[in-house]
Amino acid sequence: MAAGGGTKAIIAALTANLTIAVLKFVAYLLTASSSMLAEAIHSVADSGNQVLLLVGGKRAARQASPQHPFGYGRDRYIYAFIVSIVLFSVGGLFALYEAYHKWQDPHPIEGVWWWVPLAVLIGAIIAESFSLRTAVVESNHVRGKKSWVQFVRNAKSPELPVILLEDIGALLGLVFALFGVSLTLLTGDGIWDAVGTAMIGVLLVVIAFVLAIETKSLLLGESATKEHIRLIEEAIGADNETRIIHLKTMHLGPEELLVAAKVTIAHSETGREIAEQIDATEQRIRDAVPIARVIYLEPDIFRAERASAASEATGA
Repeated sequence: MAAGGGTKAIIAALTANLTIAVLKFVAYLLTASSSMLAEAIHSVADSGNQVLLLVGGKRAARQASPQHPFGYGRDRYIYAFIVSIVLFSVGGLFALYEAYHKWQDPHPIEGVWWWVPLAVLIGAIIAESFSLRTAVVESNHVRGKKSWVQFVRNAKSPELPVILLEDIGALLGLVFALFGVSLTLLTGDGIWDAVGTAMIGVLLVVIAFVLAIETKSLLLGESATKEHIRLIEEAIGADNETRIIHLKTMHLGPEELLVAAKVTIAHSETGREIAEQIDATEQRIRDAVPIARVIYLEPDIFRAERASAASEATGA
């Protein structure tokens, strides 16, 4: 399951979206507003996405198996990537299709229920604001001093960045829908409803594109953060004897880090002493970076020219 803060933000967003989706569908059925239909489908897509994140978190918690010896931590990345696909296809492309359809046959919002879309949109904006506030509060627990852009781009746990972007997209989408519905009511011209729907579609496609890029990077395998790499390097050299020839890290999941390094040994050490030195180094790494779950250390004799070449190859 996703980390506590991420799960709390997901459940808050899911509860808000399910409630809002029902109200938006009612408003659409009463007024035939394309903006309301696009927003209703948007809420359905977001609700499905939150379920996917919860499922991904649960599947990622499975124990390692012979077929998957490093575990299932990346399931959280896979399901986050599926979220971007759902948001693009179900949310963005549908809204653009609906906008085109409404543009071809614009009709005003008429009848005694004209006020319903306004009431639903204003209520939804309030509800989504609370959902976004929850996501912001939970994100601040792990964001540290990073800017919001850095947090979204560098986060190893996908749930909070996904929920943040979804909630921001939901709020902007509601504003766009309110824009389209309000101008349609004021002017009697259904073209404005189509414009608001198209704005929602473009917004969702952009958000889906950003999510796809970020989760793709996680799926490919990202290295540890600069802070964790620094802590690992300090832990390896803490005995003033062990030196790094080269070091590589990769996230197996948000809370699972693989560490592989070639380290120096003294020429005169016995096999037992080498093993004890490696074990002690591994323990220092785990103490410094608890998410370092899989550690492989290869002892070798230090050669300055080889270390220099290795550093250049890894960009160190």
